[in-house]
Amino acid sequence: MPQCPYDVRQRTALPPTSGLEPEDAKEELRRAIRTVREARSERLRREAAEALADVVETIPEIQDARCVAVYAARATEPGTTPLMDRLAARDVRVLLPVLGTGLQRNWAEYAGRDDLRVRAPGRPPEPGTPELPAEAVGDADVVVVPALAVDTTGMRLGQGGGWYDRVLQHTRSDARVVAVVFPDEVYDAAERPLPSESHDQRVQAVATPAGWRELGV
Repeated sequence: MPQCPYDVRQRTALPPTSGLEPEDAKEELRRAIRTVREARSERLRREAAEALADVVETIPEIQDARCVAVYAARATEPGTTPLMDRLAARDVRVLLPVLGTGLQRNWAEYAGRDDLRVRAPGRPPEPGTPELPAEAVGDADVVVVPALAVDTTGMRLGQGGGWYDRVLQHTRSDARVVAVVFPDEVYDAAERPLPSESHDQRVQAVATPAGWRELGV
């Protein structure tokens, strides 16, 4: 099983957040991580997307899955299009999030990269297929979620909207939840735990272009 080969104790330096309230600490970390992400070249992003697909395909639950919920990545996030294409080529049903009214996170089936459309500036691409309710994620055997950082307890730092914390409330109890980040965004919770609040949902595994590993074990 190709678990992550890197040492999570050696991560990109993050700004000090001791003494801050959890939400303020999260915002400091988000700014720092986004700055690093934005500095990556387009070439490195393309290479990372292909490597990430290679890694995620080795996760046993992905290999056995009939339905996987993924997300269409923004430009600076670890790319997911190669992964979505590979899953679809195996006749895996791929669900992608679409933004409903308010903060409602609904779903639609992936029908290929040419079907994706950006409906509003700053929003990730969404499928043009019929919209499904939030509960549709309960069909997924594996849920692949975005993150800005993850620690070894499974705590996930998201973008700040709380969408995926609500999404994960609809997943099946036996579904595998995998966060996707770059290798330098995985932290040893014994040395640098991520700030957390009561509504935060933990993930069970993390995948990066360098490998994947179980969390919280």
